[in-house]
Amino acid sequence: MTPIDTTTIDLNADLGEGFGRWRLTDDTGLLSVVTSANVACGFHAGDPATMRRVCELAAERGVTIGAQVSYRDLAGFGRRAMDVPPGELAAEVAYQIGALDVFARAAGTRVAYVKPHGALYNRVVHDAEQAAAVVEGVLLAGGTLPVLGLPGSQVLQRAAAAGLPVVTEAFADRAYTDEGTLVPRGQDGAVVADPEAVVERSVDLARTGTVTARSGVRIAVRARSLCVHGDTPGAVELARRVRDRLEAAGVRVEAFA
Repeated sequence: MTPIDTTTIDLNADLGEGFGRWRLTDDTGLLSVVTSANVACGFHAGDPATMRRVCELAAERGVTIGAQVSYRDLAGFGRRAMDVPPGELAAEVAYQIGALDVFARAAGTRVAYVKPHGALYNRVVHDAEQAAAVVEGVLLAGGTLPVLGLPGSQVLQRAAAAGLPVVTEAFADRAYTDEGTLVPRGQDGAVVADPEAVVERSVDLARTGTVTARSGVRIAVRARSLCVHGDTPGAVELARRVRDRLEAAGVRVEAFA
């Protein structure tokens, strides 16, 4: 494959995914590796103390903060399909962004982008109504925050039409369909478990803008940001390996915002 011109990529991870005494992600470890942090805003995970702590750590390390908004689903970790009226969803998206931004600004920084999580992320790939509601929520929160999402998704199309910056994202540790969407987590092989395969796919995505789908077909996935899931076992070491291999391949790793 012919390498794409872009030799710069952002490395993001989902952080702050805990609640009370329960912690899922190694926020301190991941913040020493990634360039952007998708911080849970309390609807699928996260609570005020966790949000504050992650924002302070991110600010100390110069990591860009993004609001990871989701359906209101703490019990299901935001990964259960839900039908939320568009007006209600827009208000809840704005609410989550505003809540996180309080702690980001208190730490001397700000929320710099928005990324949907879990079931909402997958829903707004195809659902124009829900995608429009997410964009409305971003606009309600004020400013012109970039929206991070899957290339070709409805949410990025709606965001662009509304004048918001859009940032395409790829997943090194998730399997793709031939259409360039993520294989649903309930299906076999949806998550790439082999660390070396994740590392190799990361370099492939950054250098060529392509990846091998689950069927074996090569597909185009041109992305400005690369996600390594924070809830993956050994996530910190995996993220370090990904970053080291990217830089060794001549790819500059830096935040997009």
